[in-house]
Amino acid sequence: MAKKSAVNKNAKRRLLSQKFAGKRESLRAVARDRSLAPEERFQAFVKLAKLPRNGAPVRIRNRCELTGRPRGFYRKLRLSRIALRELASTGQIPGMVKSSW
Repeated sequence: MAKKSAVNKNAKRRLLSQKFAGKRESLRAVARDRSLAPEERFQAFVKLAKLPRNGAPVRIRNRCELTGRPRGFYRKLRLSRIALRELASTGQIPGMVKSSW
């Protein structure tokens, strides 16, 4: 199990990312628009820098839904490799069986 504080911090980052997604995207569009005056673009960069850092989607860490483990993560299932293996071994994932050769 991962630390609860790490899992909660990541959940907070997800919420902040959703909250500021529209504003961040509009400011980035203004900042990238080369047809605008440099002063306008600079102001957009300044406003973008004032947004909370944890609101950026790049700061979100993929974590297992069951254990909170950050590594060995399967995006499609939102589980870590260890949790996936345990669920498959107990037969809780339909059609998945443990393989050995």
